[in-house]
Amino acid sequence: MDKYHNRETIKRTTFWSTFFNTTRDGKKVLSYRAKRWILVIVIHLMFFLSFAVDIQMLEGTLNGSRFLGFHLIDPFTTLEMLMAEHHLHINIIIGVTTIVVFYILVGGRTYCAWVCPYGILSEIGEKWHDTLVHKKIIKNRKFDHRVRYIFWAIFLILSFTSGYLVFETFNVVGILSRAIAYGWSLALIWVVVVLAFEVFFSRRAWCTYICPIGTTYGMIGKISALRVEWNDNCDHCMVCHDVCFENQVLEITKAKYDKQREEEGITHEYITGADCTLCGRCIDVCHEDALNFDFRLKSLV
Repeated sequence: MDKYHNRETIKRTTFWSTFFNTTRDGKKVLSYRAKRWILVIVIHLMFFLSFAVDIQMLEGTLNGSRFLGFHLIDPFTTLEMLMAEHHLHINIIIGVTTIVVFYILVGGRTYCAWVCPYGILSEIGEKWHDTLVHKKIIKNRKFDHRVRYIFWAIFLILSFTSGYLVFETFNVVGILSRAIAYGWSLALIWVVVVLAFEVFFSRRAWCTYICPIGTTYGMIGKISALRVEWNDNCDHCMVCHDVCFENQVLEITKAKYDKQREEEGITHEYITGADCTLCGRCIDVCHEDALNFDFRLKSLV
């Protein structure tokens, strides 16, 4: 992409061009999308190799794993187990504590953009969906993103009342993670169904409205140290809104707040919405460099 000469909306940009950015001096560099995809692939290659050739590097799946012997447990899976079994083993407590501390530092929903394998499929589906919308073959359907908290509560209640991790039976993230590590299964048909729903009915529906894993990480991310920072170079072109996975978090980029900022002398603000995945797409497309990553605790480092 060449954000300094074009408005890089989803409609006007080819999918594969988004893996490279052109700097102000004309150099080609990897975009944040490319870096995210590389990290997701590397993580799941380690899962695969640890099982396939027993290298014991990153064993297990995204629900629960061991990295060089250290236990790592997904926070929502932990909540499910607590609801179902009414107690937690010490290894689970250690594993989930490690994960929570890590994501408090790097941003809760970075998991969704930088770790989750379904995110890659969903990004491809997003491009297909947008193409079909602009060709007027389908309509773009949006719902209240806060419905995710209802699903979050329902899945935990089901675990509590059934004594079983109900969500895991159709968790597309878990299904994909297990398929990559241990081999394919018929459960992958469900992943295809969910992706088709996103392509033909509602953009990124699983991540935006349903997945309680992302919702849990979002709760952690509300207080996380790594954030996207906005500055007053912004000319309110709204291209960042077009490409953002959760564009409600970019409310502060709208021009209607300029007068209030001017009166208060505000030139920088953090994107603090819990739904921000820190995917970097807004940074990739901002031609004024008004959005950048910033570590809020850098003064303490």
